[in-house]
Amino acid sequence: MHDIRLIREKPAVFDIAMARRGLEPQAQRLIALDARRRQAVSRLQEAETERNARSREIGKAKVRGDEGRFKALSAKMAALKSEMERLTEEVRTAEEVLNQHLAALPNCPADDVPKGEDENDNEEIRCWGEPREFDFRADDHVAVGGRLGLDFERAAALSGARFAVLQGLLARLERALGQFMLDLQINKHGYREISVPYLVRDEAVFGTGQLPKFADDLFRTGDGRWLIPTAEVPLTNLVRDFIHAEDNFPVRMTALTACFRSEAGAAGRDTRGLIRMHQFQKVELVSITTPDQSEEELERMTRCAEDVLRRLELPYRVMKLCAGDMGFSARRTYDLEVWMPGQNTYREISSCSTCGDFQARRMNARYRKGGGKAIDFLHTLNGSGLAVGRALVAILENHQQMDGSVRVPEALRPYMGGHGVIQP
Repeated sequence: MHDIRLIREKPAVFDIAMARRGLEPQAQRLIALDARRRQAVSRLQEAETERNARSREIGKAKVRGDEGRFKALSAKMAALKSEMERLTEEVRTAEEVLNQHLAALPNCPADDVPKGEDENDNEEIRCWGEPREFDFRADDHVAVGGRLGLDFERAAALSGARFAVLQGLLARLERALGQFMLDLQINKHGYREISVPYLVRDEAVFGTGQLPKFADDLFRTGDGRWLIPTAEVPLTNLVRDFIHAEDNFPVRMTALTACFRSEAGAAGRDTRGLIRMHQFQKVELVSITTPDQSEEELERMTRCAEDVLRRLELPYRVMKLCAGDMGFSARRTYDLEVWMPGQNTYREISSCSTCGDFQARRMNARYRKGGGKAIDFLHTLNGSGLAVGRALVAILENHQQMDGSVRVPEALRPYMGGHGVIQP
């Protein structure tokens, strides 16, 4: 959510930021809506002042026993009360219209975010590991997994497209990945494990920016709640509607959850395999910080996600996303892209973003500076540490063997009961 005061003060700066997002100028329209709201508030305040003055006059007339004046003033007070009810509704409507327009606009990119429209304009920051050279024809994960217990046909019979059934050691590998990632973030990197609900209310999804614009990407229950698209939603909303002490931060949280996405905007994309599913598991990382901590925290969070890939022996690169490719709530984003031999390319496996105070304004999450009277909005960050399904894909493709088996990375073997290989 944007601060309308900052837009009034620097409309040209705001329009430049929106232009980097591919949007037309917005500032003058927002300023006009805000002017309408402020005028309505001013008229309501004038009416309240008049009401208070007339209340005193009515009291004086009653004390003097001036029945005629008392009745005349009371009649005017009744009319004023009706006018105030109308003005109150006018203020409410004006605020609602302004907030609807503000809520539909994405976050402003940081100054150092590259210009660009899509993934082709992202910048590579660093890479790790060398893609493996196979001495046999490498298969994609659908073929490799099909020999190990990956079944899309029976999943489709149960639930439709974009679901999968995993069996035997392949199912155990998926479980091992989630537990390994969670333990690493907790024990080495200091994140606190949180168990969260999978169903949330409108205000929670609004707070992190999925509503109102991305409702079609979510699943909604019959009673009006939403299945979480990521644990970012419940984790970040744990600090909503409260004024916190400054010395509580940074707060670092992690959760392993199922995630649910309709993929409404991805029709025809990645229809083969596990890359883009309606249901998948993910270890989410969320940090809540004061404004002076958030930039450093993003670098730290990204390194925490990278650590997973290194321990799984998976080549990857870190990309700084351009303004046109960033998520709605993000101010700056680093994507981790893992090498996929079956596709002969890098694919996203994690996004780490700082949102500045954008989400905190939507959630009214604030802190008191130094224990004094000054209050400011917190900064929020989120990242994948990692998406379990995509990590499974990367392991199947990068660690496949000539005989159709898959080598289990050393880091996962304690979670696999000592199994070092998954045989067809």
